[in-house]
Amino acid sequence: MTETAVRADKPAPLPVPVSLATVEQGAFDRVLNGLGTVQAYNTVQVRSRVDGEIQRVDFREGQKVRKGDLLVQIDPRPYQASLDQAKAKKEQDVANLGNARLDLDRYTGLGSYASRKQLETQTAMVAQLTAQVASDQAAIDNAQTQLGYATIRAPIDGVTGFRQVDIGNIINASGQSAIVTITQVEPIFVVFTAPEEQLQAITAALKAGTVPVEAWSTEGTARLSAGTLALFNNQVDTATGTIRLKATFENRDNALWPGLSVSTRTRIGVVTDAVTVPDDAIQHGPEGLFAYVVDAEGRAQQRPIRAGRSNAGRTQILGGLSPGERVITAGQYKVQDGSLVADAHPPRTAQARGGAQPGAH
Repeated sequence: MTETAVRADKPAPLPVPVSLATVEQGAFDRVLNGLGTVQAYNTVQVRSRVDGEIQRVDFREGQKVRKGDLLVQIDPRPYQASLDQAKAKKEQDVANLGNARLDLDRYTGLGSYASRKQLETQTAMVAQLTAQVASDQAAIDNAQTQLGYATIRAPIDGVTGFRQVDIGNIINASGQSAIVTITQVEPIFVVFTAPEEQLQAITAALKAGTVPVEAWSTEGTARLSAGTLALFNNQVDTATGTIRLKATFENRDNALWPGLSVSTRTRIGVVTDAVTVPDDAIQHGPEGLFAYVVDAEGRAQQRPIRAGRSNAGRTQILGGLSPGERVITAGQYKVQDGSLVADAHPPRTAQARGGAQPGAH
């Protein structure tokens, strides 16, 4: 057998099985990724403004409360007594004022028969009692205010925390301990950071309109909520070279909770004709980034590329690839420059999807 015959009998090398994807062109969101912490929209430490014994606690720990809901009732009897006393004092002074005005009218009606001193003295008495009645009204208003403080109501909508008092406890207005802390979680804030180099892009996006922000779990596998960028801080952190931003979320489902760590995705613009590939197509080599491009003959060619931002599993290509080209997304470790490759998961044809055509044998 000749050498030529041996070479003819040698089987051709099998193509390397890989996964392929097409380089696409279209709209691509410019997204900033960051890490943040959830903060309550409002936090209130509820304290007493009067002294007294707690007669009633009308909330449960962890309960959602609305603004104005009753939380705690302090014994109101001492403050009700002070109000009644102030009202009685005003009635007394009003009666004295009425009598003083009658006397002033009499002195005035006497004309020259009444002395000037009597008239001036009575006029001063009327003015003094008028002022006293006004002072009594102020005392009534103050007593009513103190009585109102005995009924402690929720100042905001929110969720109650741990209760720090029980029925029968004596609390003081001067005490530093809060009765309960209420946090507002609908809506809620997320505070996160972005590189200072992106400040101009963020500013331009805010001027152009609403900037969407998504909150994801820290590992980036589950989207928790969607909101909008509210503002960015008035100064850059020189120690880290970052700017702090705050986004607002409606949080109707309470997926976000104060203190929770989240990852954020902020859309600051859209590239209309971006060239993109799946993230898995991009490889790192000694000379930089590259991708394996498959030509019409099914052979892989290593090609250097320039990559931009990544979003939703795709990366923007700034140079090196053209729309419509095929790139390898899995199996690169088995491929060398010039290797013959084949798609391990080729798209199914219409006949394969629908089965044999009618009448086929």
